[in-house]
Amino acid sequence: MKEKTLKINNQAGIHCRPASAILNAINEFPEHEFIVSLPGREDTELNSILSLIALGLQSGDRITLRVSGPDEDNACARIASLFEFEFDFPPRM
Repeated sequence: MKEKTLKINNQAGIHCRPASAILNAINEFPEHEFIVSLPGREDTELNSILSLIALGLQSGDRITLRVSGPDEDNACARIASLFEFEFDFPPRM
């Protein structure tokens, strides 16, 4: 299992557009399991856009992403980069 702690950088948090991009990338790794942990909350498996949006991730939130599967290093790196990506261009001031 690969684990990485991330910070949400998107100014509007993880709304529909970033959630869609993340889930599309997750679907590229069908043999993998993706779990997000937030302090004080139950772990959430990322298996639908609703499971991701329901987390209510805001800019600055810190999460732990855990990935298991045959190519977990690559899968974790790919999904982690999307969680940390700034989707709202131009960045809001």
